[in-house]
Amino acid sequence: MRKTNSTTEPKAVSSNKPRAQSWFKSVSDIVVIVLVVMAAKTAIAEPFYVPSGSMEPTLLIGDELLATKYPYGYNAASLPAFITLPDSKRLMGALPQRGDVVVFRWPGDRSQVWVKRVIGLPGDRVALRDGRVIINGEPVGIAPDGNGAAEREDGSAIAAARFIETLPSGRKHTIFKLTDDNPLDNMAETVVPPDNLFVMGDNRDNSADSRVPLRMGGVGMLPVANLVGRVDAIVGSWDLGMKSQPVWTWPQGLRLSRFFSAVH
Repeated sequence: MRKTNSTTEPKAVSSNKPRAQSWFKSVSDIVVIVLVVMAAKTAIAEPFYVPSGSMEPTLLIGDELLATKYPYGYNAASLPAFITLPDSKRLMGALPQRGDVVVFRWPGDRSQVWVKRVIGLPGDRVALRDGRVIINGEPVGIAPDGNGAAEREDGSAIAAARFIETLPSGRKHTIFKLTDDNPLDNMAETVVPPDNLFVMGDNRDNSADSRVPLRMGGVGMLPVANLVGRVDAIVGSWDLGMKSQPVWTWPQGLRLSRFFSAVH
């Protein structure tokens, strides 16, 4: 009778296939998420940060606004802000209304995104006399609204007179005037060309807008093709003046009353 003590050990089989599949799925999930976010930012809305006081008192330095894109249609300007492409034909395009606050690609550098208020539409005759806007020969309504303080980029503030401006459509908004004799207070009548807009900042003495030629750092006439979207809401706001304070006090700079507030 023969006896054997030999045993056969099973061989361990190692495979990298499940690990590779898991890695590929993770990467795929991330790609899908990025594409969904980009699609939403392109088709629905995109947040933007306000770095200057040109739209005070409507928009404050440190506001984070939400620009909805579908009201004016889509073209290359509708892509997320970090993507810069030449002009393209606008699909499902529609003109803004007078009084709309719009985000647009600055004609001088399409990588820069600016925000102003639409005052004149194609074919409108726009002029300024002593700071008062005149559209198609009719001065817009203007009424005093007390005093305010315009914030500067360094966190300081300057006294400003408040006025309620009423456009021909009946839409009202508040503007700031810092002085009575600003060089931009008077402008000869000009006709807004086809496919262009006349835009202004609500802080009338601190805004490089359609009153200022593009060659001088302003907007000039704004091509409709440069529109990104309409500003409908502020989603958050933080007082940049808090930057000079200790870090632990920074939460006090949150302007909670402006969170999720409408823009008019």
